[in-house]
Amino acid sequence: MVKKGLLDLLKGKFLVSDDAPKNWLFIIFVSFLATVMIGSSHSADKKVHQIAALNEEVKELRSEFVDVRSDVQKLKLESKITEVLSVKELYPSEVPPKKIKVMSKTLASK
Repeated sequence: MVKKGLLDLLKGKFLVSDDAPKNWLFIIFVSFLATVMIGSSHSADKKVHQIAALNEEVKELRSEFVDVRSDVQKLKLESKITEVLSVKELYPSEVPPKKIKVMSKTLASK
């Protein structure tokens, strides 16, 4: 009995028997679910690759940011500013700046 059922299954008799429309609907439904599953899997793989690429880009941009920040800090040093301005024949003052005190009117009138 089991051999006959297996043989009928292999021959495809379930597709042409009297209750075949029920079997066909089930086969179509399973095929649709398999297609949706494959599409979902491809979509997930694409997103994983996209995330990996974006992570690499973030690492590169962070590295570039650190390099540029370091360069800016070096350019802000007094020695570097003096060096750049000496080319334009501008030099730091030899005389230190003097503090100017402004008296308010209320203090001056007392």
